[in-house]
Amino acid sequence: MTRRLTALAAALLASSALGACAYNETLGRNQLILGDTAAINQQSDAAWTELLRTQNPTRTGAQVERIRRVGDRLVRAANLTDRAWDYAVFNSQSPNAFVLPSGKIGVTTSLLALVQNDDQLATVIGHEIGHVVAQHAAERATSAGLANIGLSVAQGVAGSRGQTVGSLGSVAAQYGLLLPHSRRDELEADRLGVDYLAAAGFRPSQAVVLWRLMAQQRQSGQPEFASTHPSDATRIQALEAYIAQRGWS
Repeated sequence: MTRRLTALAAALLASSALGACAYNETLGRNQLILGDTAAINQQSDAAWTELLRTQNPTRTGAQVERIRRVGDRLVRAANLTDRAWDYAVFNSQSPNAFVLPSGKIGVTTSLLALVQNDDQLATVIGHEIGHVVAQHAAERATSAGLANIGLSVAQGVAGSRGQTVGSLGSVAAQYGLLLPHSRRDELEADRLGVDYLAAAGFRPSQAVVLWRLMAQQRQSGQPEFASTHPSDATRIQALEAYIAQRGWS
């Protein structure tokens, strides 16, 4: 009976995965996504509403107009004009930005203070837009969901050893599946972001300058294998190679 249940679970996982796996021409690879885009957009809107309520960001003024001006150019370059875009500046000591799939862009005051020009600001916003175009959020949610289902099946089959299997499985899923995918996503978003920079008339070479500035800000010694982001050296090297390959400056 146990073997039947395991086989059935594996078959269900395989059939659902095959049904949702499609080749993404933009990324140049197959992509597995289970879920509804409309639901993700609803969640994005709810998260944005909550951020506006709890963080009280700046939504008017020169800083907001700056990110709107840069963001609008990148949105057009990425062919994402099919949604109403909203912009806000969040007060934070961490230099960062985020783009929600439903069309929301947030930039921190620390990032605005760090960047030396609009090209570098466009680098971060373009990178985040790259995540949206690549549907990385939906892909990560799918990977996490399938990993959890697989662990539940393994725990059921293991019986009394289920807790140990679950613990080891969680570590394996994190370091062997979810984190590597996250690092891959970051490098893909870097590449797409540079594409949008060039298409929008910004200088792609400033992407390398920006990430060097970001590297100087970081003090973390966390090894790359245990991080959701590639190391600064890996990221910079990949960007330099891609920009040179495209013949950009």
